[in-house]
Amino acid sequence: MSKYNLFSKKKLGILDIIGIPVHYCPFYTISIAVVSFFSGIVPTLSLLATSHFINSSILFFTEGLGGTHIKMSVLAIILCTVYLSFSPLLMEYLNRKLENSLMENFSVSLIGRIASLKYEYLEDDSSLDLISRVSRQPETQCVKSYGQALGAFSLILKIIGIMSVLLFNVAWAALAIALIAIPTFRIAIRGGKENYEANRECEKHIRKAGYLSEILTGRNAAKERTLFNFSKKVNDWWHKQYEIARNIKFKASLKWLKESEIGGTLTSLLIAVIILILVFPLKTDLLSIGLFISIVNSILSLIPDLAWQLPEYTEAIAESKEYLEDFTKLLSLKYKNEYLCVPSENPTTLYRIEFRNVTFRYPGTQRDVLKNLNLIIERGMHYALVGANGSGKTTITKLLTGLYEEFEGDILINGISIKTYSQQELKSMFAIVYQDFAKYEISLKDNIALGDVNSYSTQRLEEAIEESGLKELVQELPRGIESSIGRIVKESIDLSGGQWQRVAIARTLVSNASLRILDEPTAALDPVKESQLYENFEKINHGKTTLLISHRLASTKLADVIYVIEEGTVSEQGNFDELMKINGSYAEMFHSQRRWYENEN
Repeated sequence: MSKYNLFSKKKLGILDIIGIPVHYCPFYTISIAVVSFFSGIVPTLSLLATSHFINSSILFFTEGLGGTHIKMSVLAIILCTVYLSFSPLLMEYLNRKLENSLMENFSVSLIGRIASLKYEYLEDDSSLDLISRVSRQPETQCVKSYGQALGAFSLILKIIGIMSVLLFNVAWAALAIALIAIPTFRIAIRGGKENYEANRECEKHIRKAGYLSEILTGRNAAKERTLFNFSKKVNDWWHKQYEIARNIKFKASLKWLKESEIGGTLTSLLIAVIILILVFPLKTDLLSIGLFISIVNSILSLIPDLAWQLPEYTEAIAESKEYLEDFTKLLSLKYKNEYLCVPSENPTTLYRIEFRNVTFRYPGTQRDVLKNLNLIIERGMHYALVGANGSGKTTITKLLTGLYEEFEGDILINGISIKTYSQQELKSMFAIVYQDFAKYEISLKDNIALGDVNSYSTQRLEEAIEESGLKELVQELPRGIESSIGRIVKESIDLSGGQWQRVAIARTLVSNASLRILDEPTAALDPVKESQLYENFEKINHGKTTLLISHRLASTKLADVIYVIEEGTVSEQGNFDELMKINGSYAEMFHSQRRWYENEN
């Protein structure tokens, strides 16, 4: 198994139910297999020991012979009973150890693979559903699949052992039991496929219900939930999604239950008939009394095994096969290990960025978001992108930072195509804060330091705090920059929306990247803080190149070049005075906002 490489496989099959745990945790995997093997053969050994004990007892009481055989049989029965009593506890312990080990190895590897997927999959619903199904407690799914497979193997050993005894003594009974098991297998396999298919269908409704549940219970929507009192409405939506998912699962489970119950009942009746017929070989001395009693007991023990346990194992294996098919689909998604790298410690200095006739549409869509876009960004200058929602402004930043790589035309960085740069180099070039910035509920210091994971100086950290307007907040916090922010731990201090946004801006400022991209950087700031930030704009970005995306056109007056983006292309460009003289789209938008402020005044 040393050459086993899960993430290089083109297709996963049933054997990978064994291959995955053996590769990631061989000791506990093999230990479980050994316990399962003995659990399969011990019932047959117990049958033979019981038969030998009864026959030896009869011989002892009728003829006074076989005392030693009785002792050996009793010892064998005791050993078998002790093993069957303690093996479930041992199995539970080994399963827990295997699950913990897989969590440390297999699950971490899977998360790494998912983290290295191309960004486009994170904006696609079907891909997100697939990722959600595969990544939800994968170590538990793996242990369950392996355990069910070994449970089936152990049960088959038990059945084969008992049937072998029958075959040597009453062959027709063994064949009858084999014929009973065949349709049971077929029903279980079909049931497993249908149940997993139901899970696939449920996933999109479960994700929606989970999102709605967060609205109903999470703190992000608490204010609006209280103000607008929409809990009942959202709860109705949640209940609808929940009911759809529940009904899909219920119908699949009910169908399986009906089929399994019918099969179980028929199996019980047929085995009862077999036991009655076995009386005749007993009368004709083809079976000894001891063997007859042991066989009857063993066959009776097969009723739940054949009627319910074996179908359950078979169904679970069929579900595991469907899970592996989903896993195969996940492995087929495009990825790059480069996406997991950290920015280069020696950032590339940006001198010139040029978009040449760039056309782009999001995967799976028909509309070109960018159409033959041309624009230039020069070192040390300040640029602004303005335009209506959906015009392609944020898409430009996604292409520039390498989140999407498939586009027509070319993007040149320092005269070299962006496609020739490594992810490590690209990450070192850009520092960006999006409007939907992340909130990391850790210490304030670590929140800002994430902007430069390679190294940062205390001086640079303090400068970023000063430039982003966080100094007053730091002074108010009980432990200064070491204070935990958010609400994840008891002593954490929660921040306002504007404070969180300034933390995100500070994270960008602490970076050594050549180009700072600010996508609506002041959307959550109050007017005073916004004005202060823009007044310090030149100071904050001294020696840096900036790209600002903003709907507040007053902020773009500071830009050296303003690009007006309309329908995916540059319709106007120039500084503020030049665009106002043109009296085009930019001037119209600016006057519209100015009139709104004047009306407010």
